[in-house]
Parts: sequence; structure tokens; C-alpha cells
Amino acid sequence: MKAVLKIFALIALATLASPTFAEERWQTLPEPAPMPKPAESGYAQVNGIEMFYQVFGSGEPVLLIHGGLGHGDIWSAQVADLSKDHKVIVPDSRGHGRSTRNAEPFGYDLMASDYLALLDYLKVDKTALVGWSDGGIIGIDIAMNHPERLTRLFAQAANVTTDGVDPGVATNKTFGAYIARSGEDYARLSKTPTEYDAFVTQISHMWETQPNWTKEQLGKITVPTAIVAGDHDEAIKREHTEYMASVIPGAKLVILENASHFAMLQDPEGYDKAVRDFIDAK
Repeated sequence: MKAVLKIFALIALATLASPTFAEERWQTLPEPAPMPKPAESGYAQVNGIEMFYQVFGSGEPVLLIHGGLGHGDIWSAQVADLSKDHKVIVPDSRGHGRSTRNAEPFGYDLMASDYLALLDYLKVDKTALVGWSDGGIIGIDIAMNHPERLTRLFAQAANVTTDGVDPGVATNKTFGAYIARSGEDYARLSKTPTEYDAFVTQISHMWETQPNWTKEQLGKITVPTAIVAGDHDEAIKREHTEYMASVIPGAKLVILENASHFAMLQDPEGYDKAVRDFIDAK
């Protein structure tokens, strides 16, 4: 995985030098706007780590879970919109952003447990969940194993087996630029800013074998679920997204137009509308 990340970094440098890159919206990687000022922020002691979180607004809660190697600030546009009438909870996953990690092996079940412990810490019994990439996978784990904690699940750019990942992502320019940016953000935000390679090595062990859920497991989900993907997602095969929507009972398939894995940055207004249309539906 480390070798793949180096390839990504080289691709990102070539991307920045290329005047023809990013002609289409789905090829761009906009910088997120600064986060609004939180009503509350801090660190929760959960499962042997310090988990950074921010809380915005008031109303029915919604938990936003970012993707692998990222951090919660990617959700700034969604926070600005949803916090008008929701209590929006935005953490950094273990080892990501400002949250710490320990020697325990990464696993989606462990990360789901972190988020449940954070909800307990914040005294939130039940919430809508919007998850992107790894965040969507964590949301599916919670929906399968702790459905009583979720009102709705909006899972974007997630996969449920490792073969759902498109191998072409290894040479994709936009994804390469994201990897390069993530390394810079890690150095800026993390309490262990020089340990990015060690962090990537540790989490890569999870990505090699997880998730690996069966059709029967997914078929037991009772939480109202939207399975969401950009129509130009670089990392997840379209047929895999469609498979997920077909085996999760009652799942709604949502395809975001002219958008990729990074739809929340490329089309924040359209993304916010898709989220609201689902989590606020009566």
C-alpha cells in the first residue's frame, strides 16, 4: 500500500503541472471551505484513544463520518447547511486528523465501536448517519449490528467486499491528488505529525481484507438506507454499488450526476440536497 501511495503522490504532482486536467467537474478536487465555528468541540476518551469531535447547531442529530486518510473538515459545506436545523456531529476517526490511535489493529467493527462510544459520550441515543467511503462502511457496520442507534443511513462511495474497489483507482489523478493532500493535512493536524507512513501501514492491513460481508448479512439490515455514488466514482465499481442497493432491503439507489468519489466537494449544493431529501424524508 505504501508503494501505491507513492505512485499516487507522483500522479498528483503530474496532475498539478498539467493544464488539461480538471476540465470536468468530476475530475476536480476543490478545497473544502473553512469549518464554521462549533458549538462544542473536544476529545472523547473512547476505546483507548482520544477521539476529536465537533458539534454544530441543534435539532435532530446527524453524524457525519469521513473517508479513509481524511478528517472531518471535509464536511464543511454540509455542516454549514445541515446545522441550520440539525445537531451535526463531526468527528475524526481513530488515527485520522486530530484523533489518536493505539497499537490495536484497525477494523471496521472497532471503528464502529468508537463512534458508538462517542455517541454515548455525547448522550445521543439515535442519529441519522451520513458516511463517505470508509465512513459509509462504518455506517453499514452500525446498521447491521446496532440498528437501534440509527434513524437513517446515507452511505456514499462505500463497498461491502474488497472486490468492489476498482483497480483503476491506483492510477487515477483525482484520487492521487486526494492522497497527496491527505498527507499534508495529517502533518498539519495530527498529534503524531511524523507518523503518516506508520498510520498508513497500520490501516492498510484492514483494507487488504475488509469489508467482507455476505449477501445474507446485508439482507438483515432494517435501517432505512440510501446507497449513493457519483456517476464518475474513481474507486468503487458501479455494479458493486448497484449490488449493494439490491441486497439491502428497501435501499434507495442514488446516483449523483457529474460527480466522483469526492462529490461533497465537487457539488456541495447537490450533495446537501441529496442528503436532506433522504434524512429529512417523512
